[in-house]
Amino acid sequence: MKQFIKDIKFMKQAMMRKVIYALIPIILSAIYFFGWRVLTLLAVVSFFGALTEWVFVRKTTGKITEAVWVTSILFTLTLPPSTPYWVAIIGIIFGVLFGKMVFGGFGKNPFNPALVGRAFIYVNFPSFMTVEWIQPFNGFPGGFAHYTGQLIDTVAEATPMLLFRSTGQMLDWNQVLLGNVSGSIGETSAILILLAGIYLLVTKTASKETVFSVLGSFIIMSLILTLLGFAQVPNPIYGLFSGGLLFGAIFMATDPISSPKTKEGRVVYGIIIGVVTVIIRGFALFAGGIMFAILIGNTFAPIIDEAVNALKASKKAKLAKEVSHG
Repeated sequence: MKQFIKDIKFMKQAMMRKVIYALIPIILSAIYFFGWRVLTLLAVVSFFGALTEWVFVRKTTGKITEAVWVTSILFTLTLPPSTPYWVAIIGIIFGVLFGKMVFGGFGKNPFNPALVGRAFIYVNFPSFMTVEWIQPFNGFPGGFAHYTGQLIDTVAEATPMLLFRSTGQMLDWNQVLLGNVSGSIGETSAILILLAGIYLLVTKTASKETVFSVLGSFIIMSLILTLLGFAQVPNPIYGLFSGGLLFGAIFMATDPISSPKTKEGRVVYGIIIGVVTVIIRGFALFAGGIMFAILIGNTFAPIIDEAVNALKASKKAKLAKEVSHG
C-alpha cells in the first residue's frame, strides 16, 4: 500500500478528463440527495480501482490511466447509496481485473469494466443491489448536512422502475426530472444527465451515433409494445427519463474501447442496446436492463465492425468492377 502511494503516476488522457468534468455536477447532486456517504464510497472505490490497475502496470509503464478513475466513478454512480463498502470494493476489483487488465489493459478491453463489476455484484449480492434503497433528502441543505439517509422498506417509495413493475404507478415528472427519487447514486436526475450528455456531444467526447440510436430505438420499441397493449412496458417518455437508461446511453454505451469503431457500426450497436433494454425491462426479472443490454452490445461490437467493413469492401469492389467494365 505504501509502495502504491509512493510510486503512483498518471497517464494523462484529455478525453477521460472531459468525462470526469461532465460527472462533477452529477456527483454533487448525488451528495445533496443521499448524503456524504456518496463521496466516501466514491473515494474508497477509486482507491481500490487504481490500486488494482497499478498492480498490473507497476513493472511496465508504471502509470495509472485516467480511464480507471472514470471507471471507478461510473461504477460508483450505478450503485445504490447504501451499498456496503466491501461489496463495492469487490465489484471494482473484479471490474478492473476481469473487465480490463486480463485483456491487456487500457484500449484492449472488449467490455465496459464498470458494468462488468456492477453485473458481478448484481448477480452475487442481489439484496444489496435491488432491495435496499435510501430516501432522498429534500430542501436546503439536503444531504450536505447528513452522512446518509433513511433506508426505504416499502414498495411505494422504491425506484421509479421498481414501483412501475410492482404497481403500475408512475411518479411525478418533477421528481423524475430533478432526481428527487430513490435509485442508484448518479442515475436519478434526468436533467443533469442530459446536460452532461450535451457537453460530451458538443466536445465530441461521446459518439452521437451511439447516443441517438440507443435513445431512438428505445423510444420506438417502447412505443410499439405500448400500442400493442403490453402493460408492463411504460410509455416511451417515462421509460426514457426513469431508471438508468439516460446514464447508460450517455456514459456507458459510448465507451470508445468497447463500442464499434465505425459510424455505421455504432448505429447498429445502439439499436441493439435500445431494443434489448426494452425487452429486459418488460419481460425479464430485472427492472433496469440497460446494464445487460450494453454488455450484450459489447459482445457484438467487433462482429458488427467486421460486417460493416466487409460490406464496404464489397461495395467498393463492385463499384471498381463496374468502372473497369464501363
